[in-house]
Amino acid sequence: MLTISQLAAAAGVTVRTVRHYHHFGLLPEPERDASGYRRYGAQAAVDLIRIRTLADAGVPLARIDALLHARPAEFASALTDIDAELGRKIEQLSAYRRRIAELDSGERLVLPPEVVAILDRMRGLGVSERRVRLERDSWILTQALDPSSMPRRIRDKSARFDDPETTRLYLACDRAVDWDPDDPRLDRLIDELDAWEKRHGRDGGRPGSPKLVFSRIFGEASPAWQRILETLSQRAERRRTAAEHDD
Repeated sequence: MLTISQLAAAAGVTVRTVRHYHHFGLLPEPERDASGYRRYGAQAAVDLIRIRTLADAGVPLARIDALLHARPAEFASALTDIDAELGRKIEQLSAYRRRIAELDSGERLVLPPEVVAILDRMRGLGVSERRVRLERDSWILTQALDPSSMPRRIRDKSARFDDPETTRLYLACDRAVDWDPDDPRLDRLIDELDAWEKRHGRDGGRPGSPKLVFSRIFGEASPAWQRILETLSQRAERRRTAAEHDD
């Protein structure tokens, strides 16, 4: 005969676990003997090992009692059902893990695959993660405020990264994020960007245009970028004014 401690040790569980199984009615609790101890026989040890094995396999405690008393065919059928249920839970947990991974990037949940591909391409080109996050936020705003422009913007952005000169300037702006607004290197970069805008017919941030709204994301992130945006906008406005006077 075994004490509860000996029974627990034989089955590889704790005394607390044995008492837990008593509480659920899975393992009968014997009466105390004359010395005040509860004594367990060999059958109790076998039953406890079976209970522990089923519990470790993920079988709910509420179903274990029926399995312990089931005929072989019923036992096999019940295990098939339990295995299918566990499979569904595994699929659900895998889906949760994928969703958590997507949440970590913050992109795939709210942006179309074409935009996510652009952001991944930026990373591959060496653009800083800080700049990529800001770009992501601008796409989220575009999708919310001007969704009809998304296809065109996706085409335009992809085409820009196909152009080596445009990519070079993009990376140069990325490196300038922490420059002092009065850094002389910024003047040269502004001149290059202005020349690029003139070659490509960009409006430089026409008042009221969505581009001006989105540019605030970048301007607020860096005083140097703010100076770039303001200077390019002023130069473009002067060109427009001059063109109107010429007309």
